[in-house]
Amino acid sequence: MPTATPFARPVYVMLKPAGSRCNMDCSYCYYRDKGLLAGDSAPAVMSDALLETFTRQYIEAQTAPQVLFTWHGGEPLLRPMSFYRRAIELQQRYAGGRAIDNCLQTNGTLLTDEWCAFLRRHHFLVGLSIDGPQPVHDRYRRTLDRRPTWQQVMRAAYLLEKHGVEWNAMAVVHAANAGDGRTFYRFFRDMGCRYLQFTPVVERRVSRPDGLSLAPGMTGWAADVDEARRQTTPETVTPEQWGQFLCDVYDEWVQRDVGRVFVQLFDATLANWAGEPPGICALSARCGHAAVMESGGDVYSCDHFVFPEHRLGNIAQTPLATLLYGEQQQRFGRIKHDALPRQCRECPYLFACHGECPKNRFVCDSYGQPGLNYLCAGYRQFFSHVAPDMDYMKNELDHGRAPANIMQRDNETTTE
Repeated sequence: MPTATPFARPVYVMLKPAGSRCNMDCSYCYYRDKGLLAGDSAPAVMSDALLETFTRQYIEAQTAPQVLFTWHGGEPLLRPMSFYRRAIELQQRYAGGRAIDNCLQTNGTLLTDEWCAFLRRHHFLVGLSIDGPQPVHDRYRRTLDRRPTWQQVMRAAYLLEKHGVEWNAMAVVHAANAGDGRTFYRFFRDMGCRYLQFTPVVERRVSRPDGLSLAPGMTGWAADVDEARRQTTPETVTPEQWGQFLCDVYDEWVQRDVGRVFVQLFDATLANWAGEPPGICALSARCGHAAVMESGGDVYSCDHFVFPEHRLGNIAQTPLATLLYGEQQQRFGRIKHDALPRQCRECPYLFACHGECPKNRFVCDSYGQPGLNYLCAGYRQFFSHVAPDMDYMKNELDHGRAPANIMQRDNETTTE
């Protein structure tokens, strides 16, 4: 099959096999109203025919020998196990010698022994959504009838461990848990979590003709952070909360857990410090290589840009490779860098964040130019705080030594 000129790196598509459907009603969820885009005539879940079309086209579109399938939602476990058995059969049929991996993001409430045995048998990496200790988790993460979910999620973690499923924790940082980063981090460490990702809530409520209730990034520019703050949802973290949270978590982690607990944001920061790819799009120089496909085959530029203006097309009409490598998606990927305002371009930490996620860029900078990240002040606080340590760990890497040596350095400094 002919394709357009490919990226020099792999492309990813986050699959929504159940669309925006979910058995929970998290108050900060950015995806729950996306079903409005499909309309009443669209299928509620992904058909087997579409699954096969996607699997074949997705593997053909890759330029690397490894292919990663990412199952997301809504809640992907609303689809039966038979759906995922079929997905694995199709992956094996069309692999063409490529190595296939699967990861699945779940709220955990539907996990059972049977599900975990299946996930282990087929080597799935599972992302488990949990926001920390029970009071802060249950503040916003509730069922459709408003019941708490923390106990169910903790049981899910137990089942994943019991069956030997590789998993990491995905935590959302919001107004209820951002104020105590140390307790937040200790919770995950003490429950045996070795891989931790967290993402901040930054959302703005708007009224749109299409019925969607949240605003996309890179639009609706606020004159300054104070004006932006007045537009955000109650769950949104402030820049000051985010910066202090990152510093507190980092200070707890760096004392004893470097090389033992892997915190995605800290690993990505060190990678940028060392001049290596950070591994996450938010801190990369450009984006546009991680699209999303809804249950009816519509493809959008990014999971955080599922809006009509960012729809690339449908794989039933246009080959996936054409959508992923086409000019619209290329332009979306370039705007992260091209739209950086003057304040970003003058920032000594530009190399470390590259403006962060375009979703969070809706503020004018100190020169009045649009494009500043709402969380900029928080990131600057964090980067300034960790800069000496990052310099040290980069030097260790440059000399073939382990960054974890920083713990020995700090212990020696403490005893002197």
